[in-house]
Amino acid sequence: MRFRKSPEALYFCSFNPVVMAASFNTPLDLRIHSTKVRVRIAVSSFYFFQGLCFASWASRIPDIKTALALSDGAMGSILFALPAGQMCTMPVSGYLVGKYGSKNIMHFSLPLYSLAMVLLSLCTEAWQLAAALFLFGVTGNLCNISVNTQGVNAERMYRRPIMASFHGSWSLAGFTGALVGLLAGALKLTPTYHFAVIATISFIATYANVKYLVGDTTPKTPAPVKKKFFSKPDPFILQLGIIAFFAMSCEGAMFDWSGVYFRDIVGAEGAWTSLGYACFMFMMTAGRFIGDKIVARTGKKRIMQFNGLLIAAGLLIAVLFPYIPTAAFGFLLVGFGVSTNVPNVYSMVGQQQKMSASAALAAIASISYLGFLLGPPLIGYISELLNLRISYAFVALFGLMITFMVTRLKVIK
Repeated sequence: MRFRKSPEALYFCSFNPVVMAASFNTPLDLRIHSTKVRVRIAVSSFYFFQGLCFASWASRIPDIKTALALSDGAMGSILFALPAGQMCTMPVSGYLVGKYGSKNIMHFSLPLYSLAMVLLSLCTEAWQLAAALFLFGVTGNLCNISVNTQGVNAERMYRRPIMASFHGSWSLAGFTGALVGLLAGALKLTPTYHFAVIATISFIATYANVKYLVGDTTPKTPAPVKKKFFSKPDPFILQLGIIAFFAMSCEGAMFDWSGVYFRDIVGAEGAWTSLGYACFMFMMTAGRFIGDKIVARTGKKRIMQFNGLLIAAGLLIAVLFPYIPTAAFGFLLVGFGVSTNVPNVYSMVGQQQKMSASAALAAIASISYLGFLLGPPLIGYISELLNLRISYAFVALFGLMITFMVTRLKVIK
């Protein structure tokens, strides 16, 4: 069979030199398919190991808190250093990824992130832990922007929805990290040894997969070179950011308050207090792995509208019927509703041509992460003034706002 160097063939095969050198007896479409699959595996691995690093840190927070003899209030204050590091570097991360390319940034962002994780375990003073957490947030944000840019690139390559499965890899890593943390604690492993093992595996995964990542694409219509420092944001990007803001607010509320809700409102005792969080996390992870097929059939806009209604319905069920079976069912609905909203928002970045993917993702992440930060404290304030049921009823409005904002989007796909 004669091999024709068509633009499409060169585009896909150029991602992997091994494919170019493969036997020409192999059908071209099979070689293209195998290349796309390898790219998807590589991108998924970066999502997974970024999530594994974060989950590993989260699983050992109690041990590090005890080792430094920190009070709950002191630990809570120190933990703010992590989101502070992330928020401070949003524009910088977008600039670096846009200038040097997400593939080049991925060479060192995940290794730096894993090294920052190890540094957390070496702190002997509270101020050191705060500084290390700030660095952990900085490197984590660089990972986040670059890996999501790679997700957009891979989805463009596939020409069908696959973004939710990437975020599913991150969620799966959360489960894995929690289990590994429990095992490390049971074996009496120090956080330093635990983190060093995870960091070593992350290094190996980085350099085993980074060569299969794809190069960034540039917008067909480049943005003007000269722009005012304070310019009006692109309406489409702003809309996506607001949708992600409400979605991340709901996620933050479930992450931080689901256990408290089951204990104080539902009246669960012992291990049952974790049932709500488990239901939410299970359905969110499952929803991300099956979400791409649903999106391919129904479209992003319809599924996001439906997801907003699911979030509202699930929270209202838990509020109106605060019993273990009904609240657990409500949290399952919320988990599925939350699962594909942010992945779909990031996926929609690939549909616009006014900004590079990295710049658009940085702008959206800056808006959406505020929701993740402000959502949990807002619930606490409302709960202090009224009660936690009213707080969750308020968050149900965020689900309705997602449906409303998605309805206003001009992109139909």
